[in-house]
Amino acid sequence: MRNPWIKKNPLMSMWLSGANAVMGSARTRATAEAKRRATAIMAEGTKQMVRFWTAGLVAPAPRKKKKSR
Repeated sequence: MRNPWIKKNPLMSMWLSGANAVMGSARTRATAEAKRRATAIMAEGTKQMVRFWTAGLVAPAPRKKKKSR
């Protein structure tokens, strides 16, 4: 006599396959969003660093003379 507890259940198999597909899609989207945010943060940090280190190299803007009456 075969053990009924190890017999495959087609309904459970279909449900788990569907759940796995949904979770795989969600995981892919979450990973892509995390990569986009990390890239944006690194780009902004690089811009700030370059601005900080090159600020002393740029001559200050000339001041406008006031008109005297």
